[in-house]
Amino acid sequence: MQNQLVVKHLGRQDYEPIWQAMHNFTDARTDNTIDEVWIVEHNPVFTQGQAGKAEHLLDPGEIPIVKSDRGGQVTYHGPGQLVAYFLLNLRRKKMGVRDLVTHLESLVINTLKSYGIESAAKPDAPGVYVYGKKICSLGLRIRKGCSFHGLALNVDMDLSPFTRINPCGYQGLEMIQVSDLAGPIKIEVIERKLVEELATILGYDQVEFQTQALNEINNNEKYEA
Repeated sequence: MQNQLVVKHLGRQDYEPIWQAMHNFTDARTDNTIDEVWIVEHNPVFTQGQAGKAEHLLDPGEIPIVKSDRGGQVTYHGPGQLVAYFLLNLRRKKMGVRDLVTHLESLVINTLKSYGIESAAKPDAPGVYVYGKKICSLGLRIRKGCSFHGLALNVDMDLSPFTRINPCGYQGLEMIQVSDLAGPIKIEVIERKLVEELATILGYDQVEFQTQALNEINNNEKYEA
């Protein structure tokens, strides 16, 4: 189980059902449960992290707001953004949450570098940045020694909803995306490279890709429990 990983493609989904499914998976998993990464695009939504402050929601308009249990402040999810949720047994990998954050930042930086895009992390503001603009946001939660939630990488999306908030709690923080930097615009292309980097950094030598409907995931969780 230590070196196995399942990557599930869930397509375009609302935020809340995926969030609930992550909880169900984490509650049902055992020491023998194989780690998973879920790849999804969300319908438009603002999510507030555990420490989220209402003052950072400037003009949400018709876009729904969900109070989430991940770390961090407010962010936006929408079509054209690659969202990867990391359902990993950190105890089994002998990692802490800070280690995981560093690894996730590194795999994004390495992925972007393969497309000629130079990016960097900031010690005081988790995520990945290009020219001081944010291209990838991070938010995690740890339960039972296992992680859920993950990262959101802007690929080819409408960035204007970010102007309705203070992204990640930073006033005036500008966002940028892969398509602005002459990188690939197809999420599935970037996702493959992202998973390759994850497997290398975290030592997974068996990676299985699956396309799965959300109701199938929930049924699997009920069976495992």
